[in-house]
Amino acid sequence: MRIIAGTSHGTKLETLEGDEITRPTAERVKEGIFSSVQFMLEQARVLDLFAGSGQLGIEALSRGAEKCVFIDESRDACEVVRRNLKAAGFFKNAVVAQTAAQSYLAACKEQFDLVLLDPPYHHDTVQAVLPLIERVTAKNGTLIAETEYGVDMPHSVGALKLKKQYKYGTIAVARYVKESD
Repeated sequence: MRIIAGTSHGTKLETLEGDEITRPTAERVKEGIFSSVQFMLEQARVLDLFAGSGQLGIEALSRGAEKCVFIDESRDACEVVRRNLKAAGFFKNAVVAQTAAQSYLAACKEQFDLVLLDPPYHHDTVQAVLPLIERVTAKNGTLIAETEYGVDMPHSVGALKLKKQYKYGTIAVARYVKESD
């Protein structure tokens, strides 16, 4: 796994052992995700939920994001994210927190321009966190949600409106934008 583009292009990133622990986003899916948000990354504030190795948030930093907050419940995952941030040169631009996504979102006071959501498959996690994500997404901000294909994504959650869905084999990516009032 590597950073695809930006200032740390080509940097190899570490992953956690075992498919049961994390499921790193495939490169073609990552390319698709970042082509859909490429013009909003400069100086963006990013939230990477269920960060795993941190590859999505680190890709955003490499492409010009100002800051990224990485959230994962796993201590091992958070350690891998920290090592990957150091390898890519973005440790100062990041906050890594070992906590449950729902707990973090419920207490969060920040607003984010881009939220990256890549929870474990075969769980109802997406539906549970969408209302909380809507609250921390800045006006005109974007949510990218990666799920297994076939998960029914709502057309809207509060001010978050589904703009586009993409299919990559067994993976689906939904792009939401928080519309201003």
